Amino acid sequence: MNSAAAAAPAVTVVGIGADGWDGLPAASRTALREADVLIGGGRQLALLPPECAGARTPWPTPLRPAVPRLLAEHAGRRVAVLASGDPFFHGIGRALAEELDVPSGALRALPHPSSVSHACARLGWPVEDTETVTLVGRPLARLTAALHDGRRLLVLSAGSGTPAEVAALLRERGFGPTRMRVLEQLGGPDERLGEPGTADDWRQPPGAALNLVALECRRAPGATRLSAVPGQPDEAYEHDGQLTKRHVRAVTLAALAPAPGELLWDVGGGSGSIAIEWMRTHRTCRALTVERDPVRAERIAGNADRLGVPGLRVVQGAAPGALDELPTPDAVFIGGGLTVPGMLERCWEALPEGGRLVANTVTLESEALLASWHRAHGGDLVRIAVSHAAPVGGFTGWRQAMPVTQWSVTRGPVQQATTGASRA
Repeated sequence: MNSAAAAAPAVTVVGIGADGWDGLPAASRTALREADVLIGGGRQLALLPPECAGARTPWPTPLRPAVPRLLAEHAGRRVAVLASGDPFFHGIGRALAEELDVPSGALRALPHPSSVSHACARLGWPVEDTETVTLVGRPLARLTAALHDGRRLLVLSAGSGTPAEVAALLRERGFGPTRMRVLEQLGGPDERLGEPGTADDWRQPPGAALNLVALECRRAPGATRLSAVPGQPDEAYEHDGQLTKRHVRAVTLAALAPAPGELLWDVGGGSGSIAIEWMRTHRTCRALTVERDPVRAERIAGNADRLGVPGLRVVQGAAPGALDELPTPDAVFIGGGLTVPGMLERCWEALPEGGRLVANTVTLESEALLASWHRAHGGDLVRIAVSHAAPVGGFTGWRQAMPVTQWSVTRGPVQQATTGASRA
């Protein structure tokens, strides 16, 4: 926490809508009138009348690194920060709370109805059943992970060109029949509800920069169906054969047991499928994948983009050396290179208490290594065998895929002494 900022009088963050000063309640108006310093975006500051006499300070770009500096600069003065709608809904409230001690009263928030609340009121959509995706300062591809047939989405636009970009992505991802509607300047005198259309026939020109896009998702016939759980169809990935197949992938993710906010190391990424499906389980799940082959590393990034998790970090390099200085993982998956000297030891040492390690192999040599570690550390050692029905002459029989041996374990209290398995 910034000590100078924490010592300052209460900073007040005031939510303001497109209706500007007229739409603010008395408490918000008072805070703005009494402030010595007014911080906000240029558009927001322009909404204030002359009676708000504090020094007006527009946010610089980039915004986030400037927050502690500006708070320290104005320590000891009454500061009011302007935010669009609800400051804690994809707003500046998060950054301020990271710098100021909220329970002590160093930060006070006066929210305004968010654009999402206005949009749901106009459309008759229950807020609790409507998912929101923000594209403000975030890649367009992240919208893909939220696309499911029949779901209602609200997309917070980065500008007037966002609706057309959304329509193009929907067509590319097999959601061309999705119904779209652009809602502009919600809650203000220039509010406009655009005509509905579909992504397939979207031809509407750009309108106001302050807009959101309402989507009623419809998947096109024949488009690949992505589910909300691990085990996506193999054809959803571009690969050169280095792909953890669908059924084994689902079992592997179950063993890794992702939880919100956790970080995965995917060592030997191949096509990136394990890391991608880890991140798809929850929007706050994080992952990095380590892949030595540059072509595969580039392919992983493309797969992550297409499946809606563009935040996947791809580390190009050979493990275990490439694992140095990476952030501490909550779970590690080793999909290849188990017999590389030091690989298992390095991954094991990286795990904190309660961290999970899952390793898959199809070779006898790696299987023997996993059996040794299983004897030393416990966990589950299982063999996964999958067979597919295939033609046998004029009949049908079973064609077995190569069986996979999997070791999964949760690390207990971390000990300083070298384990027997580490010496193996």
